Amino acid sequence: MRELRRLRISANLTQEAMVDKLTTLARRLRDEGRIGSLPTFSERQLRKWEGEEPPPWPHPDARAVLAAYWKRPVEELGLRPPQPDDVPLVLTPVPLASQASSAGPLLIASASSPLTDEAPPPWLAETTTGTNRSGEWRIAPEEVELLSAAADDNYAIDQQFGANRLWRPTRAHLLWTHHMIDRGIYDEPLGQQLHALAGKLTTSLGWFCYDAGLQAQARQYFSEALNSANFSGDDVLASRTLSNMARQAVDLNKGREAVRFAKLGQRHAELWGAPSRVAALLSIREAQGHARLGDDFNCEAAIKRAWTEWERGDNERDPDWAFFLNLAELTCLEGMCRLDLGQTARAQKLLARSEALQDVTHSRNRGMCLGRLAVAAVANGDVDHGMSAASDALRLVESGMSSARTAGQLKIIHDGMLPHRSARGVGDLLEQIRTHVA
Repeated sequence: MRELRRLRISANLTQEAMVDKLTTLARRLRDEGRIGSLPTFSERQLRKWEGEEPPPWPHPDARAVLAAYWKRPVEELGLRPPQPDDVPLVLTPVPLASQASSAGPLLIASASSPLTDEAPPPWLAETTTGTNRSGEWRIAPEEVELLSAAADDNYAIDQQFGANRLWRPTRAHLLWTHHMIDRGIYDEPLGQQLHALAGKLTTSLGWFCYDAGLQAQARQYFSEALNSANFSGDDVLASRTLSNMARQAVDLNKGREAVRFAKLGQRHAELWGAPSRVAALLSIREAQGHARLGDDFNCEAAIKRAWTEWERGDNERDPDWAFFLNLAELTCLEGMCRLDLGQTARAQKLLARSEALQDVTHSRNRGMCLGRLAVAAVANGDVDHGMSAASDALRLVESGMSSARTAGQLKIIHDGMLPHRSARGVGDLLEQIRTHVA
């Protein structure tokens, strides 16, 4: 008998009662910030965990709830992650459900307001810190270099795994950077580096909030980054931020805004002589805006410009924030345009090609591509390929990839497949999607 079933029976709980208790605990852990989203539990799901061989591997947040309820790693409940037999098993940490919330952050505002999701932006927060005996806090260049390296590390993690868990540490880094600017002692060159770092962190924070589904916060940070870029004459930062803003506008179904942001970004790119990869990125962002508006003519022209620029090749001046635009990604972005234009067959072909080209280590971008591919396939009447792409996207989510945008794609897939729920395997897939994105 599987340990999970034995424990339930020993506790004199029916499957229905067990589901209720897990759901209640999940809400508590979510409210305490100990899990990122609210997993869905069902009797059918519980039966699979207790009886199937091998049992399905639960979603990370569901694993956290199970471990917290039974006060032991889920592996000791008879659940095992899919992995080769010769790989040593690493037990899932057990969250302490009864543990009080962790202590507050190191930086405390002078008005004692906590650093929460609703706290004021870092550039409005007043903080206090210790100083030396002379009352001076002299900033060392090494401190700025360390924060800049941390920003680069977070961006690399975002490209590989998604940003759901990155916006909070980045916000703390930005708060500390503004505190250094406001209270520290430094010379003019180091001050310029600090302001450039603040702009870099602000636009990154906007992107991380966008990827985590925090759209209002993302727009706030993008706006501040653009203000900073305009104030300091930083056309590179302006180009990057406007590219991000154009991408978000597409997801918010604001096609005209997307086109306007992309074109403004192109003008800033001209001012610093941006390399071709940046020009390609801003052109495909413009194309996405036109596609969302249903403007075939202008979309085709922008796609053509994007490919023309991209085919000029790499340049040693390519900024790190544009490195992601490789052949697979540009193909995916064109496929997204085709999908928005209703060209489902062409979109499916492009997205399938992109998925085959994707680097398997960059799960967030691959997950986005798979989600769009599933949507295109279902819209094209190819339910089997839609199911296959959706299943692959689900596996990425289960492996730890954390992007609210991919979860949004799964919801769209779910709704698109509802008319086909009587087809073989579709019902199970729909339940799996509901488990992860409810």
